[in-house]
Amino acid sequence: MSQGLPAAGSVLQRSVAAPGNQPQPQSPEDDDRKVRRREKNRVAAQRSRKKQTQKADKLHEEYECLEQENTVLRREIGKLTEELKHLSEVLKEHEKMCPLLLCPVNFVSVPRPDPVAGCLPR
Repeated sequence: MSQGLPAAGSVLQRSVAAPGNQPQPQSPEDDDRKVRRREKNRVAAQRSRKKQTQKADKLHEEYECLEQENTVLRREIGKLTEELKHLSEVLKEHEKMCPLLLCPVNFVSVPRPDPVAGCLPR
């Protein structure tokens, strides 16, 4: 089965029997240090979890604010789009009868800064 490898039981026996792995008798000072270290670690973990929760809460609040702002902006876009459609229709109707746009001077190919300025009364 295993070629050149020791059996699992013999490895376990060797590691237990190794002089560096034998359990050391714990002094009361070592026990106290271990308890203090565990307590300190527990408090640090609590603090870390609390900080993480606060950060998540802050991000959630920011998300909610941005969603509300987004909703308001979408409504504004809708209103402005409707206004644009309305004004475009008004302009289209106006162009049909505007005397300034029907003025023959506007059809002369003379470059001017303002094409409507040539039809305005002086």
